Amino acid sequence: MKENTSEEIDLGELFKLIGNIFNRFIGFINNIFKNLFHVFVLFLKFIRIHFLKFTIAVFIGAMLGGYLDYKSQPVYRSSMIIEPNFNSVQQLYNNIEFYNQLAEQRENKALSEALHINEEEAQNIRQVKIESFSDQTQRIKQFSEFISELDSISQRKVDYDDYLKNFNDINAKFHKIQIDATSPEIAKKCQKAIVKSIENNEYFTLQKEINDRNIALKDSIIEKQQEEINDLQAFYKKIKIIEAQKPDANTSINLAENQPDQVSEIELLNQARKLKDEKIELNNEKANTKNTINIISEFPNKGALVNDFFNKKIVLTPIIFVTILFLTLILISLNKYLVNYEKINT
Repeated sequence: MKENTSEEIDLGELFKLIGNIFNRFIGFINNIFKNLFHVFVLFLKFIRIHFLKFTIAVFIGAMLGGYLDYKSQPVYRSSMIIEPNFNSVQQLYNNIEFYNQLAEQRENKALSEALHINEEEAQNIRQVKIESFSDQTQRIKQFSEFISELDSISQRKVDYDDYLKNFNDINAKFHKIQIDATSPEIAKKCQKAIVKSIENNEYFTLQKEINDRNIALKDSIIEKQQEEINDLQAFYKKIKIIEAQKPDANTSINLAENQPDQVSEIELLNQARKLKDEKIELNNEKANTKNTINIISEFPNKGALVNDFFNKKIVLTPIIFVTILFLTLILISLNKYLVNYEKINT
């Protein structure tokens, strides 16, 4: 009986302890919401007190921003899609970054020499940038090509998620070069110089020459093999004609049985089909590697006018003015609070 009473007391204390913990947790959550609501009310009170100041800041910022937009020249944007070959993408990114730095620093002479345009045209360039241009389908295809080049052990250690974690702009197959300028025709004039800066590189020129030689060698080997298969097929046809012309049909020549070192006609057909597929694949490779930089989509003759509302000064300037005013008022209020705190505690 005493043991049962003791167990009931222990269970009662346990439930009481759980209830106290739960009540404390609810009180903690309640205090958080109360404090958040208090901060929100203080913020509204702060806005109400300084509402006129914020209104004036927005008005002045909008007027100044509108004037700056009116005085500023329109900006035109042009884009070009490319496919770099022979691991030239890193050099391409370095070149684009160099062009952009010259444009930002207003080094018009150096920029004009790099892009083969005159200084007046170079001073119109505002920004030059490059970014990867790939979607999910292209990444899956690149992952399949990447996996096919690995051995069976490495393939088991790499999955698609790991591949995506290490995927960056350099790994993408296609890339977009974008030029912002105050003249719509500038980008088209820069296209040739951007491409030639990679094609004229000695290392990539050598890589292209070696690649062309390898493709020519593969092509000659495939053509020789196709000729040999054609000769064998022609030989088989002659044998069939001879067999058909013989008076005794029972004495036929079977190349597959009597000459085991010879391949059958079916094997010849399979080999011919395989060589045809290799030829098609080689032609595709030849087309894709014809240039160091493949231009998928050229710069347009005239760029499109950039008319992004949130990038206009009539929008950005009021936001800047209000932010500066808000921080200034917060610092003033904080200073007053610290002064009063010192008076109370001294």
